[in-house]
Amino acid sequence: MVSKVKVGLIGCGAIGTVLAEAIERKLVVCDELVVYDFESWKAQKLKSTIKFPVTIADGIEDLIAVKPKVIVEAASQQAAKEYVPKIVLAGIELIVMSTGALLDLDVDLSKVHVPSGAIGGLDALSSAALAGIDEVVLTSRKNPKAFGVDNREEKVMYEGVAEEAARKFPREMNVAATLALTVKPTKVKVKVIADPKVQRNTHEIAVKWQFGEMSLRFANDSHPDNPHTSALAAWAAIKLLQTLLKT
Repeated sequence: MVSKVKVGLIGCGAIGTVLAEAIERKLVVCDELVVYDFESWKAQKLKSTIKFPVTIADGIEDLIAVKPKVIVEAASQQAAKEYVPKIVLAGIELIVMSTGALLDLDVDLSKVHVPSGAIGGLDALSSAALAGIDEVVLTSRKNPKAFGVDNREEKVMYEGVAEEAARKFPREMNVAATLALTVKPTKVKVKVIADPKVQRNTHEIAVKWQFGEMSLRFANDSHPDNPHTSALAAWAAIKLLQTLLKT
């Protein structure tokens, strides 16, 4: 008897909902979606919006117990810090959206997967890191509403290193953490700007490495239900989930 292929989901907000809808549309092939959210009403709402089989877990232990092939964390850095070690211990493949949490965790990352999120080019960056990267500078611009502020002129919200940017803005700057993990041990310099002139979340990455330079720019619409998150982040997770389910 062939066992059912289950996908686990932690967090039933904007990203979780996009993922569930992708499963509903058969963009992701599995037999059952098992979801958990600390706010149970969000899990109930997600289940009510799709016809695909959804089971609501009462807690992270219940989610792990059904042995999903892959679990997607789409909750928060705080949740990821609590749940990642438990999932790693269970030997389940895990996609982490709240990548900032991984900066502070000392766990085996062999089954932990980080999607490209709101940016791309990570394959090139990780390749360059093997040879040696001299400098990485990330400049991120978002509309002030993403930071909950109301400035009328361009305002620098933070300037420093990626790790601190991800801690200071746990919802808005997971992209900084993803970069830091990709080019480690090189330190990523970050400038975060609240710019009322921009409507899209814009990330510019300038890299100097042993054999050249790279310049990458991404301008993404934010998710309509969550201004903190680029819509591309959800689709990056879906693409990675497709790959992991085929292995």
